[in-house]
Amino acid sequence: MEDKTKIRLTSAEMSSLWSQYMSDTASICVMSYFLAKVEDEEVRPIVEYALNSSKGSIAFLQDFFRKESFPVPVGFTEQDVDITAPRLFSDTYMLMYLRSMSILGMAASSAALGLVTRSDLLDFHKRVFKSAVMLQDLSRELMLKQGTYVRPPFVSIPDKVDFVEKQHFLAGFLGEKRPLTTIEVTHLFMNVQTNAVGKTLMIGFAQTAQKPEVKQFLVRGKQIAQKHMNFFSDILMKEDLPAPMSWDTAVSDSTTKVFSDKLIMFHVSVMIAAGIGNYGTAMAASPRRDLGMRYASLIPEISLYAEDGANIMIKHGWLEEPPQADDRNRLAKG
Repeated sequence: MEDKTKIRLTSAEMSSLWSQYMSDTASICVMSYFLAKVEDEEVRPIVEYALNSSKGSIAFLQDFFRKESFPVPVGFTEQDVDITAPRLFSDTYMLMYLRSMSILGMAASSAALGLVTRSDLLDFHKRVFKSAVMLQDLSRELMLKQGTYVRPPFVSIPDKVDFVEKQHFLAGFLGEKRPLTTIEVTHLFMNVQTNAVGKTLMIGFAQTAQKPEVKQFLVRGKQIAQKHMNFFSDILMKEDLPAPMSWDTAVSDSTTKVFSDKLIMFHVSVMIAAGIGNYGTAMAASPRRDLGMRYASLIPEISLYAEDGANIMIKHGWLEEPPQADDRNRLAKG
């Protein structure tokens, strides 16, 4: 019988494993720092769970890469974090951050499970997905218990099933606008929340980054996040719906270096990529023209921001290359 684990790696399998390694090595740095600073004894075991999950994934991946003669990525190490640095984020923010990261983890694992074919890698990504779900459950339950979980808005249950009969359903620029659908409300709410988490993170990163251009990049990102939060919140409030709270006060006044600029830039680039994906999904799910067009107008802004971040990383030799397809033209030239 053919050994299913000896089949060559596909491009999808390479990319998912490489991305997982990069994300988990960064996560180990962040979680190690959080664990050294957390004070709330209810938050501590959740941070420990996230840290141990990432360490378990890295142990599997390093062994797997060696067996496959696949170059082990550099990723991030203890050199990229100083766990003795002063406290930067509150326990409340750490918990919100963990919940946000669990959502990203579930999304990445789901995508991998839809593309991976080798049984050993399917088992691995299932374990990663299960860990992300557990992290989501643990963080959500504690936030509900502590009163820090902000639920999406409540709306009335419809009286009956309706079908769209007029083009007015798509209108949004001129005349009277229809009420938001629950799908549109959900995406607006989620995008306020993710921008709030990102904004707070960039405030802390900007205070402790070392290079001036990195600081300037982070300040610009904070301003973009605030601008987008204001836009999404305004739409919700005009519909008499609540917008999520901001977490700005969760950052201390420390300016001592915690993370390397390399790790900071990688972390921000991952969050930008997630934001672009969120906006694209929201645009596709928002039939009202004004919403779709606004999402479409925001994507180029953060795409350009992402490009500027990539240029900073390239300039300083921080951008590790993912596996690439063979360059057939170069090979043909010998």
